[in-house]
Formats: sequence, structure tokens, C-alpha cells
Amino acid sequence: MSDLTRLPGSLPAPLDDGSCAHLPGLEVPPLPLPATDGSQVDLASLPGRTALYIYPRTGRPDEALPTDWDLIPGARGCTPQSCAFRDHHAELRGAGARVFGLSTQATAFQQEAARRLHLPFPLLSDAQGRFTAALRLPTFEVDGQTLLRRVTLVLRDGAVEHVFFPVFPPDRNAADVLAWLVAHPA
Repeated sequence: MSDLTRLPGSLPAPLDDGSCAHLPGLEVPPLPLPATDGSQVDLASLPGRTALYIYPRTGRPDEALPTDWDLIPGARGCTPQSCAFRDHHAELRGAGARVFGLSTQATAFQQEAARRLHLPFPLLSDAQGRFTAALRLPTFEVDGQTLLRRVTLVLRDGAVEHVFFPVFPPDRNAADVLAWLVAHPA
């Protein structure tokens, strides 16, 4: 099994193909999403700023990675990205943003990851794909699964204020979001 906490040095970097160009300024639809803390989160109704990092899937130490996972640009790194948001959580909150992660994985799977990684914020499940479809988020296919491509949104009062895409390397994303928040105070 692979060490999910470390990024291999030879990962291919994703390219900006324009698939997120429509997101800045977009109003988030009122779609409550199940969260790992047992709540339902409607991102459209949250006041102020929210950092929403969107990732393909969290791996488990006892499972093999999907086929050719390290060869898919931007696929590898969900655990390091989540851990970076965990490690910067207090600073992100101090900069005025709440934090959520979002994937298409089921809530029960995400709950295991949130416990194992000691995340101080909830992960949101879009297993039904309604949020993905409403925002026209970029996806890719692997092993018969449709997964989200890695993108981070800064939401402000229910609208997309800023987009980080492509996100690479994923373990630096939280620091990049924090730097942007500090440079653009609310």
C-alpha cells in the first residue's frame, strides 16, 4: 500500500483547461449537503467567507489506489490537502473563513477519514452529484467512478468570490488560500 500522507515527487501537474472559468461570481444553489458532523450544510445560506476545497477522493491506508492514480494529473494528494487545511484551520478561521472539504464520497466513508485525519471541520458529501451538476464542476472518470477534479472556492455570502484552479501541489493549497484571504480582507 502507498503512504497517503506523502506526495510522490513525479506527479504530473494539472493544466488550466478553462473548466472553472465560469465559476467566479456564480451564486451557489441552495442545496443542503450531508456533513460528517451529522448536520446538513447549505453553502448558499452561509454568511461571510467559506473556503471550500473540492477533492477527488480520500484514500484509506488499507485500500489500493485507483488504477494509474499517480498518472492522472491532479488526482493524488487528497490526504495531504486535507491535513494542510487541518493544520492551517485556526489561521483560516482567524482570516475570517470557515472551512469545508467536499467530494462525491458517501458520508460514512468521509466520517472515517475525518476521524482518522483529526479534521476540525466537516467534510461534505455530494454523492448524488447535484452540487457538482449545479456548479458544472469539472470531473474525471476512473475505475467506473465519476470523481471531482481538485478545485478550491472561496465563497462570500453564497457566491463564488475566488477560484483556485488548478490546485497543485495539493499540500500547499491551504497556505495559498490563507495568503489570498490575508491579502483580500473582508
